[in-house]
Amino acid sequence: MHHAIHWFEIPVNDLPRATAFYGAVLGIHEFRSEQSGDTAMALFPHDRTDRGVGGALLAGGRARPSATGVIVYLNAGSDIRGAVERAVAAGGSVKQPVTDIGPPGFVALIEDTEGNVVGLHQPRAASEV
Repeated sequence: MHHAIHWFEIPVNDLPRATAFYGAVLGIHEFRSEQSGDTAMALFPHDRTDRGVGGALLAGGRARPSATGVIVYLNAGSDIRGAVERAVAAGGSVKQPVTDIGPPGFVALIEDTEGNVVGLHQPRAASEV
């Protein structure tokens, strides 16, 4: 299978704060730390042997957080409403509430603690299609 996205990077100002935010929202308990020159990274868990998608939070370098750039949709699993609630509890805000988009499922837009707007996606269950 050919994926349109192989890697994504979300720029942040405060890596520990951003890691805590995304960990709370997505229920991630461990990010892998890496350093590349002046850029510190916290990698989202992913199977490095798989041809799927991986990504990281980046602090330093040339990228800056923005609410007006590209929107990456993260997998909220089967609990998008809970993910949105956890985003707000962790210091984020809701830019678009949970919205039914038909057969593909549900989406929401949140602003993280760094000023980035990111999407959350919950696929529609097979029994709901």
